[in-house]
Amino acid sequence: MTKVTRFEDLRCWQLARKLTLSVYTMSKEGELAKDFDTKSQFKRAGLSVMNNIAEGFGRYSDKEFLRFLDFSVASCIEVKSMSYVLLDVEYFSNETIKTFQNEIEEIKATTLALMKYIRKKNNK
Repeated sequence: MTKVTRFEDLRCWQLARKLTLSVYTMSKEGELAKDFDTKSQFKRAGLSVMNNIAEGFGRYSDKEFLRFLDFSVASCIEVKSMSYVLLDVEYFSNETIKTFQNEIEEIKATTLALMKYIRKKNNK
């Protein structure tokens, strides 16, 4: 395994960066662009996924890193929950939301795998 020396090397952060771009792109489209409250919360939650990974990495403590990775997973769940609102109010098609939700699930799974790795490493 390659040694990770920067948060940018983390696969979960790379995927979260793509998610953030998706969130910002979606926020410019259709009715969501005009729904300022929902758009603002959607963008904050999406950005939080990426930033919590980076912030946790910068803490230089596995305990703190795990805490921030947990925040990131929680933000993934928040963004996914919000995606159902976007579907229900018909801001986006079922296909668009399904693709978006798959993106979220990949980040969540990758982040959880990193958390499992860190915990296992610390229990040796």
